[in-house]
Amino acid sequence: MEAQKTRAQMDARYTWKLEDIFPSDSAWEAEYAALAPCIAQAASFAGKLETALPEALPALEEAEHRLTRLYAYARMRRDEDNGNTFYQGLADRAQALAVQLSTATAYFGPEILALGCEKVEAVLKAHPELCRFRRLLEEQLRLEAHTLPAAQEKLLAAMGELAGAPDTVYSMLTDADLKFGCVTNEKGETVELTHGRFIPLQQCEDRAVREAAYKTYYAAYRAHTNTIAATYAASVKKDAFFARARGYGSAREQSLFENEIPESVYDALIEAVHRHLPAMHRYLALRKAALRLPELRFWDIYAPIVPEGDLGLPYEEAAKLVQEGLAPLGEAYIRDLSQAFTSGWIDVYENAGKTSGAYSWGVYGTHPYVLLNYQKTLDSLFTIAHELGHAMHSYYSDKNQSFLNSEYPLFLAEIASTTNEAILLQSLKRKWTDRERRMALCNYQLEQIRGTVYRQTLFAEFEREVHAMAARGEALTAESLTAVYRALNERYYKGAVVDDDIASEWMRIPHFYRAFYVYQYATGYSAAVAFSRRVLSGDAEKREKYLGFLAAGGSQPPLETLRRAGVDMESPEPVEECLRSFEEALDELETLMKEA
Repeated sequence: MEAQKTRAQMDARYTWKLEDIFPSDSAWEAEYAALAPCIAQAASFAGKLETALPEALPALEEAEHRLTRLYAYARMRRDEDNGNTFYQGLADRAQALAVQLSTATAYFGPEILALGCEKVEAVLKAHPELCRFRRLLEEQLRLEAHTLPAAQEKLLAAMGELAGAPDTVYSMLTDADLKFGCVTNEKGETVELTHGRFIPLQQCEDRAVREAAYKTYYAAYRAHTNTIAATYAASVKKDAFFARARGYGSAREQSLFENEIPESVYDALIEAVHRHLPAMHRYLALRKAALRLPELRFWDIYAPIVPEGDLGLPYEEAAKLVQEGLAPLGEAYIRDLSQAFTSGWIDVYENAGKTSGAYSWGVYGTHPYVLLNYQKTLDSLFTIAHELGHAMHSYYSDKNQSFLNSEYPLFLAEIASTTNEAILLQSLKRKWTDRERRMALCNYQLEQIRGTVYRQTLFAEFEREVHAMAARGEALTAESLTAVYRALNERYYKGAVVDDDIASEWMRIPHFYRAFYVYQYATGYSAAVAFSRRVLSGDAEKREKYLGFLAAGGSQPPLETLRRAGVDMESPEPVEECLRSFEEALDELETLMKEA
């Protein structure tokens, strides 16, 4: 049986270099101890902002920056092996420290509101060196109607650690404790089923392997149905509580308002996807015919129509393809990107206990980091490009913005990553001219839009309905949550057999614990399609506008950042253009399949 390697057995050439944040755990401990007086200093300005704002702002900035270093290091160390109790402890302590800082600085919002726009503007005029704080202050003043008196803000801040409990419990269950057992792969070998191996097994040509992996995987979740339902219900109720406490009509209103996005954008996305569901159903029919199946089951959804899911592509070759494919972004971009592969940015392979999936994270003043669980598949190739899109977005934002303005808002978070994928896709289409691989790329493009626009919109609709159920006082039980999810799958996946396992898929989606986040994958993908076409046009001015988008960070409202770069997300056109590109790729695939 092929067993997973432990973290200690991993080749250091393929692990990230967290020592660039802290050279050792003892250095982390020293900074942890040193942050206490820093937090105390930030807290000392309570009740004094009217006269001490010029001194308070840099002190608050320093405390927040130093905390992010502690928190990121601890969490990424824990993500290397979620079963490592030492790093569990560091992560818990960092979380507690974050709550402590939040509590200590809870006075900030109410006092800024008490000062009002005129006094704040007067301070900024008298102290031009504080211009980097303008965006922070304007955002705070914007929240006036939803900011509570200082004592109540302090109480809500103190609940931060408790509020994070549902997500922590879910992560410990699904990433550390949950075991899926073993399955037999297409070579007849017994392998341990893990998060990282699930999708590659779903891409296997052998349908029996796909079915066994699918049923085994979901059986593990369904064995914990009631626990996961209770955990998710607690998360929904937590979000509803904080929304009510701040005077919002719903958790969705709070999430979108805080991100400066009108709720109409969310609803318009769902409506647009509903209009284009016939194309999705047409794709499912094509998939069924291409796979020569009597019925399409959900263990067939990820199977490549052409058997190119496993390219047998070594990581080094994949890294080279990514760098070559992103050349349209310019020499400077590629030069900066090359550091990721040579300077310890990337943690490449899966090991026992490692957090599943992939992400990019980092700390201002240090380079970005990328967590992968690389497999030799087309999907993993594009995941490298995707996560490095995030990393380069952070790299340029950090390089061009102050600490507080460097963090780009959630609405922009998935655009750079998906733009990279779209550019790489076109490069590979030019590079791979054989019919089978071109079909695989078309299939990948269709799957990306299915998974990132159609599927994430399904998730967004699920969240909208579940939170509405809670608002109506309806019970959020395993039965009711599964019923909602089943109905949505029956609508979106008409033509595929909706079974009890896929109806329970909501249990394995960690993003639901970050409410009303997932819709931004769909809007982000739509904006990325627009940006990729602008970059690939060869127009240097359009490319520079896109690079300007990467450098803007959070220095202005997200919709304004996009408009300045040439994409208007309040217009229906980017989403419609993206969904039309799905239909174009479907047309191309149908044509290729008809060729002899």
